[in-house]
Amino acid sequence: MSQPTFTPALGRLGRTRLYDPVLVLTRERLWRSLVAMHVAPRPDDTIVDVGCGTGSQAVLLHRLEPQARIIGVDPDPETLALARRKSDADATAPQWRLGMGDALIELLGPGSADTVVSSLVLHQCPLPMKRSILTSMHAVLRPGGKLVIADYGLQRTTLMRLAFCTVQLADGLQDTQPNAEGVLPRLMTAAGFGDVREAEVIPTMTGSISIYVASRG
Repeated sequence: MSQPTFTPALGRLGRTRLYDPVLVLTRERLWRSLVAMHVAPRPDDTIVDVGCGTGSQAVLLHRLEPQARIIGVDPDPETLALARRKSDADATAPQWRLGMGDALIELLGPGSADTVVSSLVLHQCPLPMKRSILTSMHAVLRPGGKLVIADYGLQRTTLMRLAFCTVQLADGLQDTQPNAEGVLPRLMTAAGFGDVREAEVIPTMTGSISIYVASRG
């Protein structure tokens, strides 16, 4: 994200320190575990968590594979401070970088990651920024690298569309509606990713969260 503005973790309606308690409403333990399963971290992997927020996914991946190099990237200093508190006691903990999601090349270098993961980020971004972030993710991956995204996807039922209204109230209709209409797989393909698939769909109190998996050829 080259612009100096971003949507806070809880959108316009909440304080960052409340992010972790609120995220429980999304069945967080379930979808984070599924993300980790699809990432399948290996020793010596470099895994970049784009929009890492308070660091929960990065810390989980580190616990599963302490020998992997985990790098959390986020533009919000407040959320990164919370992330550091979760891992300060561990000398091999994830590294935390202040930066925007469309600037991964500047932060890390091209082809420097084995896996890129992102959770609940793209639904908050304008459509051009969704494209820019996905392009940046593609560029930072090595050939054969993996992308795993957990985010609000196609809201298939009336109940899930109604539940997703709470997210749209917080993050804005214009940015969130493309996700609700199922745009992410098309954007991933347009950014150059192959084997794009929606691997999981998890109904929650805030709408359904999809886990998308793709690869860089």
